[in-house]
Amino acid sequence: MSERFDAIVVGAGPAGCSAAYAMAKEGLHVLVIERGEYPGSKNVSGALLHSHVLSSLFPNFWEEAPVERFVTQRKLSFLTPDTSLTVDFRDDYFAKPPYNGFTVLRSKFDPWLAKKAEDAGALIMTGTQVDDFLWEGDRVMGVKTRKQDGEVLAHVVIIAEGANSILTQKAGLRGDMSPHEMAIGAKEVIRLSEEIINERFNLKGNEGASIHYIGECTGGVPGGGFLYTNMNSISLGLVCRISDLAKKRLKIFELVERFKSHPHIRSLIAGGVLKEYSGHMIPEGGYKAIPKLFRGGLLVVGEAASLNFNNGLILRGIDYAMASGMAAARTVSLARSNGDFSEKGLSRYRKELEGSFVLKDMKRFKGLPDILSNPRIFSTYPDLLCSLGREMFQVTGGERRRVLSIFNEVRRREGSRAGIGRIIKDLLKMGYQI
Repeated sequence: MSERFDAIVVGAGPAGCSAAYAMAKEGLHVLVIERGEYPGSKNVSGALLHSHVLSSLFPNFWEEAPVERFVTQRKLSFLTPDTSLTVDFRDDYFAKPPYNGFTVLRSKFDPWLAKKAEDAGALIMTGTQVDDFLWEGDRVMGVKTRKQDGEVLAHVVIIAEGANSILTQKAGLRGDMSPHEMAIGAKEVIRLSEEIINERFNLKGNEGASIHYIGECTGGVPGGGFLYTNMNSISLGLVCRISDLAKKRLKIFELVERFKSHPHIRSLIAGGVLKEYSGHMIPEGGYKAIPKLFRGGLLVVGEAASLNFNNGLILRGIDYAMASGMAAARTVSLARSNGDFSEKGLSRYRKELEGSFVLKDMKRFKGLPDILSNPRIFSTYPDLLCSLGREMFQVTGGERRRVLSIFNEVRRREGSRAGIGRIIKDLLKMGYQI
């Protein structure tokens, strides 16, 4: 392809398409290269979309975008093999525009967002693999694809290819990823009727529920489960750190099957039909794992830049991806105005992210990955809470005891792992970071 673009975006997920849309709206000549058959065909996440970033691009987007439900229920559930203890938060405020968040199916949402970029003037090329860069000295000048005559020139390349970003490594912006910095997610989409979903989750209309699980669902290793209600299906899955699975010789798909058989989950998905199964790598290293984000002719956005947030209660990736894509677009637009696509000219991208919630959040909560490595959070404390619940609500006809007395007995039964000093220390650490 002899044509030269202002920017090439590698990857047509939320980060790449947000960048492409914003640049195209500014009149830049943009090419998006996607290796899947269509945008979204290889993109996987839960998926819960927090709407604040998308609203800045498309006000009232929910009136046309293929969103599933707006989330009014947020739950956190602790599991042991046969019990569950759930904290349930509901707010009617979340049922009003501009809404707080939506459940989405990426196979529907991503093509819609890509079409928006295309309508703005971006060219989208699917079914095309980018293998390497074109260089002029130490500056990127384009990409090499597997197509015949597959060299494409551009002033800037934006890497938006997701967590397993080989191009980020080839550009010298990061070394090999550690298994301790990466998680693997497995997700099933299970078909259920709208009526059954509304009845089981006490929903009405387009209201939706988001439930996160800690404990038995991951076999006690650091990680968690999730359940999101779509209009006519449920998204159910697990996320676990790769190093912890390897250490305990656990397989994520086996854990998913065990998760589905838990009494709490089994009743929620009863009668459902499996529509889709998918897996995805997720960067979980936090702020310390963020690679260098730019060099001459090159920027990195979204999961390729390890821009994810997980505090055990809230999982955020799509809004971080879109915000980074928009920051990259602003950087490229200014670089074109200045005629400077050098490393110095593109260094503004880091400043853009530092001025936004993306790096402010990740820096403020940079200790989360270490805290969420604590196995007591995923085994000892769910057991402790569920055992406490059983003792509190079980009626035997004997003398009724105070809650503190019950707690101390349960804690002693759990042994040294639930020492009061250790519990207080863990709670303080979690409270400071969460």
